[in-house]
Amino acid sequence: MFAVVTPDTIHLPPGAVVRLPGSWQDYQALNEQLGDRSSPRIKYRDGEILLMAPLPEYGPKVSVIADVVKVLLDCLGREYEAFTPITMELPQKSGIEPDYCFYIENWEAIAGKDRINWGVDPSPDLVVEIDITSYTDVNDYLHYRVPEVWLFRKNQLVIYRLQGDIYTVETNSRYFPNINVSEVVTESLKIAYERNTSAAIRELRRKLASEN
Repeated sequence: MFAVVTPDTIHLPPGAVVRLPGSWQDYQALNEQLGDRSSPRIKYRDGEILLMAPLPEYGPKVSVIADVVKVLLDCLGREYEAFTPITMELPQKSGIEPDYCFYIENWEAIAGKDRINWGVDPSPDLVVEIDITSYTDVNDYLHYRVPEVWLFRKNQLVIYRLQGDIYTVETNSRYFPNINVSEVVTESLKIAYERNTSAAIRELRRKLASEN
């Protein structure tokens, strides 16, 4: 099955990534054409438009990792706001759709808002991305100064933290400094695969309760 991108039709087979030269206006036109469709995902950076159709395994992994973050935040008694799907845009510069994002330190700034004004309102504190097709580049988030990005690639969670103007790989999350989140995510995904998501989350809650 071939990828088709025309003014009338956008269709990508699962796992396909299409790169097109294009302007910000071209990106906006394609976004409008896609409407509320969840696939393909679309991204704009540096005069280039990227379209990606997720593979079937993509959705469950996003859900499990997002649930892990929520359980960890609940365990710590942290307030937060979570969003998916969401489109982050800085006109003429960047357009990106993170898989999941969390406001933790800045949740009060966007609580109750129907629309976030990028460049005025604070960016998410934590972004979660699943990369199965080499579509994701952590540097896409530099424009937004996102403090921490979790990138799950090749069955491994990599934690990137913003240090000045670059992202560096870290072993621990700034939001869960005393928790090995890579190990927690790996174990939760394993249980979800062997049983189901609810079993994975119940086991995580049980383990956290026993440690406190």
